[in-house]
Amino acid sequence: MKDMFKLDGKIAIVTGGAGGIGEALALGLSIHGAKVVVSSRNQEAIEKVASQISKASGNEAIGIACDVTDEASMTNLVDAVVKKYGRVDILVNAMGMNIKHDAFQYPIEDWDKLFNVNVKGTMIACKAAGKAMREQKKGVIINLSSVRGIRGYTGGNSGYCATKGAVELITKSLALEWAPLGIRVNAIGPALIITPGTKHIAQNPELAKKYASLVPMGRIGLPEDLAGACVFLASEAAGFISGQTIYVDGGLTAA
Repeated sequence: MKDMFKLDGKIAIVTGGAGGIGEALALGLSIHGAKVVVSSRNQEAIEKVASQISKASGNEAIGIACDVTDEASMTNLVDAVVKKYGRVDILVNAMGMNIKHDAFQYPIEDWDKLFNVNVKGTMIACKAAGKAMREQKKGVIINLSSVRGIRGYTGGNSGYCATKGAVELITKSLALEWAPLGIRVNAIGPALIITPGTKHIAQNPELAKKYASLVPMGRIGLPEDLAGACVFLASEAAGFISGQTIYVDGGLTAA
C-alpha cells in the first residue's frame, strides 16, 4: 500500500499543458514519477513548460504540439508517444476555453468554438488515447470539468456550462463503455482557478473578495490545488474509481 500513489515509469500525456492548470497537473504527475508529454498547439510554449517541469522534478518531460480539435493531429500525437515510450498510461485533458455572452445575444459561431474545443476536443483526445490503452488493457483518462458542469451560472456562462455538462457525461459514458477494457475515466471539477486568463480577478481586490466570499473555504483556487486530485486519480490508489468527478472547489458544491 505504501506505493499506491507512485507513478514511477508511467507515461502521461497532458493536453492543454501550456496553460496554467495543465502545467500544474503535468508538474504534479512528473513529481510523482511519471514521464510527461506536454501538448498544446504552441510548440515553443510547451517546450518551455516541459523544460521547467523536468528541472523541477528531475524526471523526463517533453513537448509535442497537437491540436485536439483535429483528429489526425491527436492521433499523430498518440502514435508519436507510443513510438517513443511504447505505451500511454495516462491522459489528462486540461485544455478548455470560455466565451461569455448574454444568452439572448449569444453568437452561434462562438457557441460552436466552445463546443469544438471543450467537447469535441475532449472526445477526440479520449478516443485516440483510448485506442492505445485498449491494446494495453489498462489506462487512465482524466478530463477537466467544472463546478459549472453541474450548476447553472449567470454572467454569460450558458455556453461554458453546457460544454462542461457534456464533459461530465462523456466521462461517465466512457467509464461505463471502457471499464471491461481496463480503462478508468474520471474528471476533476474545479471552482474558479487563477490562471493567466483569470489573473485580472486576483489583481482586483474588490473582485477577488467577491469571488472568495462565494467559496466556503474563503479563497479562490490556484492551479496547484488541482494537482493532488489528478495524481490520486492517475494512481493505483484510485484503482476502483471510474466515472466520477472530484470537485476541487473549497466546498462550493456542498451547498
